[in-house]
Amino acid sequence: MMRRVLSAVALAALIAVVAGCPEDKKGGPAEGGAKTLTFAVIPKADVFTFWPTVRRGAQAACTELGIEMVWRGAKDETSNTEEIQIVELMIGKKVDGIVLAPQSATALVNVVEKAVAAGIPVVIIDSGLNSDKQVSFVATDNYKGGVMGAERLAKVIGGKGKVALIKNIPGSASTEDREKGFKDAIAKHPDITLVDEKHALGDSTKANEVVTTILAKHDDLAGIFTANEPGAVGALLAAKRAGKVGKVKIVGFDASKLLIKGIRDGDLDSTIVQDPFQMGYQGVKALYDHIQGKTVPEEVLPEAKLVTTDNLDSEEIQGHLEAYGADAKAK
Repeated sequence: MMRRVLSAVALAALIAVVAGCPEDKKGGPAEGGAKTLTFAVIPKADVFTFWPTVRRGAQAACTELGIEMVWRGAKDETSNTEEIQIVELMIGKKVDGIVLAPQSATALVNVVEKAVAAGIPVVIIDSGLNSDKQVSFVATDNYKGGVMGAERLAKVIGGKGKVALIKNIPGSASTEDREKGFKDAIAKHPDITLVDEKHALGDSTKANEVVTTILAKHDDLAGIFTANEPGAVGALLAAKRAGKVGKVKIVGFDASKLLIKGIRDGDLDSTIVQDPFQMGYQGVKALYDHIQGKTVPEEVLPEAKLVTTDNLDSEEIQGHLEAYGADAKAK
């Protein structure tokens, strides 16, 4: 793969942004007067409900461990070049470590390996990277999450009918794993037919558009599975506009106040939630432990949960959703 490098203009622009934006509050003082570590935590983008929750988890770990955190994300989850530039910038700033959610399993390989070669360890979170240079990988078992979505959708449509899949962004390992898990599992139901699958590119407006088209084409559609939060939001809005709420069962992925309200109102059947707080927390913890010379597991897999009207008010789900910033009790 051709290594990408920052142009002088792009680097100057990013430095200006960093200089003009206040960084996250520093953690507590390092023990014994040691140098305070600085970690860069780089999400795919600082959008949706998911990434701010990752940020809270990462900041909690940094505060607990006395680490200064620099949080920088691209403007959206399709900006591979911008995310590469952010990593390049953090290499130039000589941070002590990087926690990264790569937008692409392939496009970020060169710059991650460049960071490691420069003596900056990297922990990958949320979405996989085609490299063996990272310290650890902290993420949901996304394939299993897709299987959960397929089994839930099969159950609520009575094991038969036409279904559609709303995908995220090509090259995003996390959501591609969900999509594969869904397709593999739904194929085991002979009376269910996957009639359409479309990318929504991490955009609820785009998801609304593609679901509207699918609903118009398949008037007898029984169900929809979406690979992420904006896909679920767009599908829900399209179903409402088409008068298909309740007739077309929608199983989403991730959470927000809008999606939880949809479940409570009966407009959205269910959603599968990850643990983004723990993803941020455990990513920072793994990086810190590695720097301290401790053995770090190659993978850490926080468990995903299916949220339905039946368990929405349970203590376990409430705690999960509160960490997401989407209170299960919100009416």
